[in-house]
Amino acid sequence: MPVYSYKGVSDGGKSVKGTVSADNMRAARARMRVDGVFLTQIKEADTPAEAARSDSERSRFHFEMPTRIPPLHLAVATRQLATLASAGIPLVECLGALVEQIEHATLKGVFAQIRDRVNEGSALADAIASTDKFDTLYISMVRSGEASGALAMVLIRVADYLEEQVRLSSKLTSIFVYPAVLLGFAILVVAMLVTVVLPQITSLLVSLGQELPFYTRMVIGASDFARAWWWAVLAGLALLILGFRVYRNTETGRITIDTVLLRLPLFGRVIRVVAIARFARTLSSLLAGGVGIIQALDISRHVVRNSVIEDAISEAKTSVLEGASLAHPLRASGEFPPMVITMVEVGERAGDLESMLAKVADTYDEQIETTVTRLTSLLEPLLILVMVGIVLFIMMATLMPLMSVTSSLQ
Repeated sequence: MPVYSYKGVSDGGKSVKGTVSADNMRAARARMRVDGVFLTQIKEADTPAEAARSDSERSRFHFEMPTRIPPLHLAVATRQLATLASAGIPLVECLGALVEQIEHATLKGVFAQIRDRVNEGSALADAIASTDKFDTLYISMVRSGEASGALAMVLIRVADYLEEQVRLSSKLTSIFVYPAVLLGFAILVVAMLVTVVLPQITSLLVSLGQELPFYTRMVIGASDFARAWWWAVLAGLALLILGFRVYRNTETGRITIDTVLLRLPLFGRVIRVVAIARFARTLSSLLAGGVGIIQALDISRHVVRNSVIEDAISEAKTSVLEGASLAHPLRASGEFPPMVITMVEVGERAGDLESMLAKVADTYDEQIETTVTRLTSLLEPLLILVMVGIVLFIMMATLMPLMSVTSSLQ
């Protein structure tokens, strides 16, 4: 009898994993449903070694959407599916019509696979989980929508959430695109001056037989070094980037780097606001979709992309399991602004936590947009001034000795 390895969430909201023996995949899913386990991943264990993998390896979850499926395409597809489901069309027909509308080749294939599994009798959430292309948030919300009989409404919430995340990512990208272009252009101009223009002027300056200013000697030395050791500089940068990535993947490195990022002037506040906005939006969407608070916190902590705030949310989940309110551990962590704590407290007292969290996310999204506009307007002239200053320094270092010789000849 085949053995299947699975990952899922129990009725109590705890992450579980293990193996199950069944005649086929469908029987394995049915058995897990009877046992009260909501599956997030299940696959056949090809070998005994695979079925007996260590808990640490088997407990790794993938919460980020695969890069081969752009989030914008997924958001559009989810919105289309929600529209079709809201019209009262049977689910299989909705999926069939959706497959015909999708233009992205990979996403079209994924939803075609989902349609076939649903047509065979699988639940939509199980069919989505079987593709291994969707994150836990997406699967959990669809599963809660099926359980509550409000699938169309939940799909609309999922589409809203995905569209908000796409807009947030676009805002963050806009901070760096234009400054990065300016910086790249500045580096290109300096490289051309140092490697092409300066070598032609250097021989003339040396032949003058006069003492060159220190800044001219410094520029000539930098030019000689760049032309002779450019390969070493590139190799050093590559090793530095590789070392940073290796250190970033360690537990200590991740915490250290994320702590430093949160304390950066200007950018530290943006990083914190973005993380909290993601947390608030995700938790609000999950709670509104009928997901339990423990499971919702467990999923939400993985979207903040900052280990410091993620640990604070994990501690909050533990406190809530022990019977505490959500606001208390968030305040104790010191990582959440007072406004967030106040809104959470009000939401808990009023029994409308998801609405308050949505307001927090909306407020912070507006702050992000304002901050992005200010940072962009500040970085543009700053980088232009830096570029002009570097070019001017190089030009003065080469032209001043020539002007001095010309004056002495006159």
